Amino acid sequence: MRSSAGNQALRIAINAQLLPNTGGGIESVLIGLIHALGQLVDGIEEYIIIAHGDNPNWLTQYLGPNQRIAARPPKPTQKPSRLQSIKRLLGPLRVPVGGVRRVLFPGFQLPHRSWPDVPISDGFYESLGCDVIHFPWQEFVLCALPSIYNPHDLQHLHYPQFFKPTAIAWRETIYPAGCHFAHTVVVGSQWIKNDIEQRYRIYPDKVQVIPWAPPTQAQSLPSPGQLQIVKTRYGLETPFVYYPAVTWEHKNHLRLLEALAHLRDQEGMRVRLVCTGKRYPKHWPRIEEKLQFLNISEQVQFLDMVPHEDLRAIYRLAQFVVVPTLFEAASAPVFEAWQESVPVACSTVTSLPEQAADAALLFDPFSIKAIADAIRCMVTDSHLRTALVRKGLRRLQDFNWERTAKAYRAVYRKAANFPLTDEDRYLLNWDWMRGSKPPKKETV
Repeated sequence: MRSSAGNQALRIAINAQLLPNTGGGIESVLIGLIHALGQLVDGIEEYIIIAHGDNPNWLTQYLGPNQRIAARPPKPTQKPSRLQSIKRLLGPLRVPVGGVRRVLFPGFQLPHRSWPDVPISDGFYESLGCDVIHFPWQEFVLCALPSIYNPHDLQHLHYPQFFKPTAIAWRETIYPAGCHFAHTVVVGSQWIKNDIEQRYRIYPDKVQVIPWAPPTQAQSLPSPGQLQIVKTRYGLETPFVYYPAVTWEHKNHLRLLEALAHLRDQEGMRVRLVCTGKRYPKHWPRIEEKLQFLNISEQVQFLDMVPHEDLRAIYRLAQFVVVPTLFEAASAPVFEAWQESVPVACSTVTSLPEQAADAALLFDPFSIKAIADAIRCMVTDSHLRTALVRKGLRRLQDFNWERTAKAYRAVYRKAANFPLTDEDRYLLNWDWMRGSKPPKKETV
């Protein structure tokens, strides 16, 4: 690690090796974080954005003057042995990587397959000359730099039926290793923090809560003309309910469709639904079958992935946003809806009540009737929608990208042993979910 003396810039590497339109909500918040860090002008930090070698420049449009892209070169065909890598890169740490699985999760078995390894750096990350590295999505690599790790959530332990055994094995290798070997683990809510501490036996002081903000904040505000263009481009008929989500099983599209059919068949109410998000191949056929079985295709549009610049327009065209998810670390669509002055109805699961507070209509996502009741209330009660818009805008004041970026910067400084400002210490100690604004600065 370089010295922190004087006015030497703190250099941070951010692992952004995602290809565009592949990461769902993680991709959106990665864009938001990188963009926000690049807008901070009150520090001397430098950011190296590690991009995928197949398309290293897709994030360039979001960079600030203190950021540059470093493309990850292809991995060498001849890799050093794991023992050599550990000795060369980790020096006196000499962590027993091969024993991580046996110590942290001895009860899980992967039939007929060997357990995956925790990746070890080949020296590329260390060659960038940085003081700290941030792994802002689920991948983690052991390296000689102090690291920040975002596991996001432990859905695979709550809903293992949604994952292949190989996916669970990968997560139960990488997640505990990242949580134990990183300097700091960052999560988006107190609910996820508690879950990680209990499941992986992590000390509370090591897990930092820093919520995300609206990912679409990095996009420009659509003009009235652009709203009309987007409406025409996608053939949107208003009013409609909007649900932006990859069609993973836990996003609960099936029950949402059942709720729409219930309203049509039992109450004569036809509610239009617009969905965006990548069609997950494993689960998409079940959604198609459900559409046909319910004979509800005329009310529902699945637009697949849409450009980031169109999302804000679709939100603004919607009557309200519905989020019937079964599991969420934090909901980006809830933030995004508030930003566009659109009311929200969402699930009562995991961290969502904590995130939404009184600024959303909450419902049980396991009950088709409860989902239907919530949709009916939102469609028919304009006073409720107006009140939720007002509360959403007020709640949104608790979350913004500048504050989130400053909190991450404080984490980077702490991990690299750089001096902390009073503001850094306040942000690291602030209860994000309960405070309506940052605490006042005091003279020390």
